[in-house]
Amino acid sequence: MKKIKGCCTLFLTMLKIGLFTFGGGYAMIALLENELVEKKKWIEKDEFLDVAAIAESTPGPIAINTATYIGYKNAGIIGSIIATLGICIPSLVIIYAISLFFDAFLSLTLVAYAFKGIQICVVYLILTAGLKMLKQMKKNTFNMIIISITLICMVVSSLFAVKFSTIFYILLSGVCGVAVYLLGKIKKEEKQ
Repeated sequence: MKKIKGCCTLFLTMLKIGLFTFGGGYAMIALLENELVEKKKWIEKDEFLDVAAIAESTPGPIAINTATYIGYKNAGIIGSIIATLGICIPSLVIIYAISLFFDAFLSLTLVAYAFKGIQICVVYLILTAGLKMLKQMKKNTFNMIIISITLICMVVSSLFAVKFSTIFYILLSGVCGVAVYLLGKIKKEEKQ
């Protein structure tokens, strides 16, 4: 009975996140953190940062990957299925409903203005989530170098209109992290 109640809570939480977040996975990060870390206390802040990094690095939307992990952590495979469905169902239903009368929907002036307002809110949500994660990140030399290099590369590629996929930034940062880890391990072995 306790497991069923836990699964229901998990489903309703993910349903709420999926229903009230506009702008995709990145916009959901702030809401995910608020619900999972602050309110439900299902994971710690450090673990959330790790989950967000892993969810971003693996195939699929970050919000769905995060929900799947949280579901698995709380209720195993059934929990991961329930959490994934909970976060996906609202988007599926809304997009399906919109697709039925998409052209008429977009031609409404009120809807066009609503989407312009939502776009501004999405930028705010993504920026807020990024700044929160930046504040919570450990401020060591390696992390600051990676952030600085990535920021400089993004600005330069934007200024010169060079297309450079964010996936490469993630992969290069991951390779750098593994390299630093291996170098540290080698140094420890040499000292021993």
